Amino acid sequence: MRASYPSYITRNQFELIRNTLESSKKVTQPRNIDIYDIFCAILYRKREGCRWRCLPHDFPKWQNCYYHYNEWRKSEEVEESVLDRVMRELVESERIVHGRQSKQTTMAYPQNF
Repeated sequence: MRASYPSYITRNQFELIRNTLESSKKVTQPRNIDIYDIFCAILYRKREGCRWRCLPHDFPKWQNCYYHYNEWRKSEEVEESVLDRVMRELVESERIVHGRQSKQTTMAYPQNF
């Protein structure tokens, strides 16, 4: 049985972003590792600030997590990265669930800024 970490998201939350993560790269072989586990490992590392090699052993191999992190962090000049996009989608969905207004991704600065 896997330990539960504070950085985990639920499977329902993950289903909101699954297609974005899976469609970021062409799949040529069947996946052996659940992308949910990899994404949770990335969230764990971002929250705890540990080294990749120090990920707990109940996550997939650190090399797999590191590979996917690098793939999802790549961005085009005009586009945001896949990881930035899914994190924004998660925050926006949580705002809506809790009855708050959705924020715009671009904030207007005061005139004298």
